[in-house]
Amino acid sequence: MAPSAARKLRPFLASWLLAVAAVVAGAGWAAALGMLGFTLIDRFPDLAAEGGWSSGELAEHTPVGWPVAAVCALILVACAGALAVAVYRRGRLLLVARRHSRGLEPGREIEIVDDAEPDAYALPGSPGRIVVTSGMLRALNSKERGALIAHERTHLRHRHHVFLLVFHLAGAVNPLLRPVERAGAFALERWADEEAAVAVGDRPLVARAVAKAALAAGRRPRLGLAVTGGPVPQRVQALLAPPPPSRRYLVVAHAALMAVCGISLILSAQDMDHLFDMATPGHLSVSTRHHVTDPDGHRVTDGGRHVTAAAGHPARG
Repeated sequence: MAPSAARKLRPFLASWLLAVAAVVAGAGWAAALGMLGFTLIDRFPDLAAEGGWSSGELAEHTPVGWPVAAVCALILVACAGALAVAVYRRGRLLLVARRHSRGLEPGREIEIVDDAEPDAYALPGSPGRIVVTSGMLRALNSKERGALIAHERTHLRHRHHVFLLVFHLAGAVNPLLRPVERAGAFALERWADEEAAVAVGDRPLVARAVAKAALAAGRRPRLGLAVTGGPVPQRVQALLAPPPPSRRYLVVAHAALMAVCGISLILSAQDMDHLFDMATPGHLSVSTRHHVTDPDGHRVTDGGRHVTAAAGHPARG
């Protein structure tokens, strides 16, 4: 549903909702894999004993077979590795961007670089900077330059690089969230487009600036967020249309879906806790005890404890 949400909702709202969905879905995915994979401990009696659990009881009551648990554990390890690689690469990229930002002339929000290649992007930092090449300035007229700068200011003001980081890490943890990552990046560019249109008071002007900047710049690797990012034709089409209406029912549906995800995760964690409580000696559920009668007429639990059962009297634990 992420691509549809990015197109139909107001961009700032779509960005926030997709970011929340990415965090909830990524965390839920990892937690579910972890809980299922952890049941594999019943295959290792020594490890189970270290935790104070009975491997036999775990094996008897675990709702999944060990092959399923093993696959879940392997997937979780692979996802953790992908997350570590993503954190390392994104961290390096952000450090390079901040270092580059500190190397620019202090006290200036906009840095003009003498470069014939058209380019413009926002560098995260404290403070962030907007970098524009002389080639990009020559490709746009004065009003279009104003729209471009307004676009990049929105990226810096709302810290869109943090949103991008969240989307990217969620996609690294769970490959099924890659469409959310792409939709989120598109929503962020649309967010900057819409605020630029408000700032300059001319939606067609921002559409022209985006289109001309994209045609001039092509697809060059960048350190920061750029006006030419995302699917440009869709962005231009959205700018030439009226602003998207408020669709509150989609927000309510999103909130309900996030609540269902959260509640289901809590219930799963409670089931997991109950499973391991049952496997703890001395905390076995009455319903799971198997009673037998010894030759003297006493009931004996599976734990070896006797229960008095005198003739004519109900048995008491």
